[in-house]
Amino acid sequence: MAKAITIDERRILRLNQREDRQGPVIYWMSRDQRVRHNWALLFACQKANQLGQPLEVVFTLSPSFLGAPMRHYDFMFRGLREVETRLRELGVPFTVLYGEPGETLPKYTEKRNAGVVVADFSPLKLVRGWKLAVAQQLSCAFYEVDAHNIVPCWLASPKQEYAARTIRPKLNALQGEFLTGFPEPELRHQPDTLPPPVQWNAMETLLKVDRSIKAVPGLEPGETAAEARLRSFVTGRLSRYADERNDPNSGAVSGLSPYLHFGQLSAQHATFEAARSKASEVNREAFVEELFIRRELSENYCYYNERYDSFDGIPEWAKKTLMEHAGDHRDAIYTPEQFERAQTHDPLWNAAQTQLLETGIIHGYMRMYWAKKILEWSATPAAAFDIALMLNDRYALDGRDPNGYVGVAWSIGGLHDRPWTERPVYGTIRYMNSNGCKRKFDVPRYIAEMTGKSQATLF
Repeated sequence: MAKAITIDERRILRLNQREDRQGPVIYWMSRDQRVRHNWALLFACQKANQLGQPLEVVFTLSPSFLGAPMRHYDFMFRGLREVETRLRELGVPFTVLYGEPGETLPKYTEKRNAGVVVADFSPLKLVRGWKLAVAQQLSCAFYEVDAHNIVPCWLASPKQEYAARTIRPKLNALQGEFLTGFPEPELRHQPDTLPPPVQWNAMETLLKVDRSIKAVPGLEPGETAAEARLRSFVTGRLSRYADERNDPNSGAVSGLSPYLHFGQLSAQHATFEAARSKASEVNREAFVEELFIRRELSENYCYYNERYDSFDGIPEWAKKTLMEHAGDHRDAIYTPEQFERAQTHDPLWNAAQTQLLETGIIHGYMRMYWAKKILEWSATPAAAFDIALMLNDRYALDGRDPNGYVGVAWSIGGLHDRPWTERPVYGTIRYMNSNGCKRKFDVPRYIAEMTGKSQATLF
């Protein structure tokens, strides 16, 4: 007999007023692309067991997604291949539906006479629009489960929070209730036979995406790789995280952001493992602050501010000071293409952009410097915001993510920050320069390592 799966009901929202009925339970996997440590999948398992019905997992493949290039689809597809394998071991069919989700998913659920549909959570407005369209067409119950955050986004706060200091006590008050381990997915009523595997190569040919930005070599996606990277970090680099995380030469950061973005790793699981590691308290707390407090602050911003991807979404004080200095002299103004090709006068900035181009990742400290210099060298603050977001979403494996939107909005637009000393171009937005970088790490070494990897074939 399979064990009962217990899930905190505060993690679950009803997206329509329909009732559960007899029929297959369908988990619409989207943001959380993993089998283990996945509350949405576990809730779908729970529903299937309660109703005495089989579980199916469906992934909707839109022809394009917010401009994501082939680099991102390659990472996602290779991870989904592993998801399919793991699901088949559990006896769960995995189906990919190509087309607009608001059209394909309702048709599929009607064809399958589904009894329940379960979706995972995303604060992004495109995905929320898909769910609204689906909810209006389903004739069965439709649930959303926050499997991406430790504390469910809607429970953490009922409003957009001003800063980390305002959301931190709210999250910490709930941490003990939600930062737990996970049960294993168990099912009682799966079919004896499964449909043929997904034809992934054929699916890839259907995509309408930029194929010029190739996959990152040497970076293995998927649940297994994510878990291995987490273990390597927790048992090794975490012990020096607090002191060395802002040094891009130190190798002290986790490298987990692509896996967290694609949902190949649970932030709750990663935080749980880090919190009970043998690293010192100061190192554990520094990492949990980033993975829990700062990350869920970003989710809060995108959930409550639909202008999260626009200069218009930044705080009014920041807009005011930036516009007051919009006409200030700039030492250089670069086009989006010059930024993209790392063709500025600053070797440090060019090295950071080269790292992004080649590895799909910028070290966190360098990403702040990178974005602030785009502000300094763009014709207008709004243009700088758009350029930084374009480059991040086009090349970073964790692009089109709340952390990315908030990273740009913090660096350029003062989001979750406060006014600082007034200066040209920046106004009272926090300033960064290369001298500050030199005080934190070996800048020549970073430049040499990044530009030494440069490949003219990129362009």
